[in-house]
Amino acid sequence: MALLNWRSADHYDHTSDKPCTICTKPTPLRSDRGKPVHKVCAEQWLDTHASQEDDA
Repeated sequence: MALLNWRSADHYDHTSDKPCTICTKPTPLRSDRGKPVHKVCAEQWLDTHASQEDDA
């Protein structure tokens, strides 16, 4: 499983929660690209898509 390092304050939006792009539950967390996403959701997404690339 990919473990992301989100210790930087850049991954936290103090102003508001927004729906996670994967599970749609509210989150103050943001991806490297600024998208609202839970860290766990992002890690699971990366694992799923990395295995698909390996199979190709």
